[in-house]
Amino acid sequence: MKLTLSDLGDLANLPADTVIDARSPSEYAEDHLPGAINLPSLSDAERAEVGTIYVQQDRFLARKIGAAHVARNVAAHLEGPLADKPGGWRPLVYCWRGGQRSGAFATILSQIGWRVRLLDGGYQSYRRLVARLLHDTPLALRPVLLDGNTGTAKTRLLALLADRGWQVIDLEALANHRGSALGAQDGGQPSQKLFEGRLAQVIARLDPARPVVIEAESSKVGERILPPSLWKAMCAAPVVEVTARLPERARYLARAYADIAGDTAQLSQQLDLLRPLRGHKQVDEWHAMAEQGELTALAASLVELHYDPGYERARKRAALTPPDRVTLERLDDDGLQSALPWLEAALTRAATP
Repeated sequence: MKLTLSDLGDLANLPADTVIDARSPSEYAEDHLPGAINLPSLSDAERAEVGTIYVQQDRFLARKIGAAHVARNVAAHLEGPLADKPGGWRPLVYCWRGGQRSGAFATILSQIGWRVRLLDGGYQSYRRLVARLLHDTPLALRPVLLDGNTGTAKTRLLALLADRGWQVIDLEALANHRGSALGAQDGGQPSQKLFEGRLAQVIARLDPARPVVIEAESSKVGERILPPSLWKAMCAAPVVEVTARLPERARYLARAYADIAGDTAQLSQQLDLLRPLRGHKQVDEWHAMAEQGELTALAASLVELHYDPGYERARKRAALTPPDRVTLERLDDDGLQSALPWLEAALTRAATP
């Protein structure tokens, strides 16, 4: 089968019971089609071995050795993860270019009697679609940026807006990072390609005629870079800014970052990253607050001395459109729910040409 741009928004529902990525484990880990399982035709070591023989010794020998590896690996898959598949099972198989690895795998499966399909062009055809959407063409989106300093509950507001029917793109969720110096999350960040693939799938499902709310990030979320088509659209987008008093923001951050606060070793490591920016004396004071369990005071000090100055510098550099502002009196869920009508009105004004 052949993928098109319109397929990007519905890749989880391809016409197959199982999508099999026949590439090596390291290729799969870097990026793969959503929902695909990894049943490698060649391991990383076998792929390197065959490639070396192909280039440095003899192409025929490389193909023969590769075929032997593929046969053994497919046999193991048939006796393992595929052992319980019924006669009507319909797999879709792909490799890097849709060539020898997936072709050999598919031949064996089809000989058994399963209705197997190959992805035309393999993984590269999918990656070209993602690059075309995010790198090569302007996005057909109507973005509105939700801005606000650290601790103004922007991520929670995105979720509440989505519950009320707004289109949103949660970049921090896609990048598995909270977008700040203390923003690392369990599991680490996806690769750049995997991040872009997730983003492309979200964008492809959006209605271009309706506004989409995106948090006003910098050009990076952690170590993941926002693709140029999205970044250009965000730079030209109208802005709605949410504000809240410092004590309320500090209390919210102490709750939101409870996972980091509960891991003293991780918190200490993250705070040490700020030494080049804020100096040893200040960071030592923050360490003391953390060790004494003064998490709300620590959050307030970080916001006042580190995050807020950084936000102001970033806004001056970005030269964002002057925002419509909404003040949040409380940042618990009841307070955020109470503020939603004013926030929605501001977003609607911002999105109206």
